[in-house]
Amino acid sequence: MSHEDHQAKVAELLKEHRFAMFTTRNEHGQLVGRPFTVQEREFDGDLWFIVALDSPAVAQLRQDERVGVTFSRNGNWLSLTGTAAVVDDHAKLEELWSAGVEAWFPDGPGDPNAGLVRFEAEGAEYWDSPGGGVSTVFSFVKSKITGERMEGDNAKVDL
Repeated sequence: MSHEDHQAKVAELLKEHRFAMFTTRNEHGQLVGRPFTVQEREFDGDLWFIVALDSPAVAQLRQDERVGVTFSRNGNWLSLTGTAAVVDDHAKLEELWSAGVEAWFPDGPGDPNAGLVRFEAEGAEYWDSPGGGVSTVFSFVKSKITGERMEGDNAKVDL
């Protein structure tokens, strides 16, 4: 596959995922992952998240902007690396706002603790097993019986 095909594959896989593990570094340099909900799924290299501005994740981003964002679902996995920053853009916050976010911010987008994080991807790696979860199990069993490598697609992609 060409570089453009791999980039398209990353965008395609990302459309299937709503929830991510967002990994930052704490004050001791240790990796800390936490679930975040992707607010904008048309992937152009950026991902947007609505966050609590007083959260440890935001404090850690202000210390070290390098983060990882990972996804897993039904036989495919996606890992993105890049940088993230808190963005003060109320219009974008209102654009991305949904009823689901109100579980964390019942006062709506005017909540002073509601903020945005924009993640800018620099690289990706994906693993995709054709046919989803059941097919992955079948491929695993087939691999064990035949001794052949499991079927699937894997690539590292510069973004």
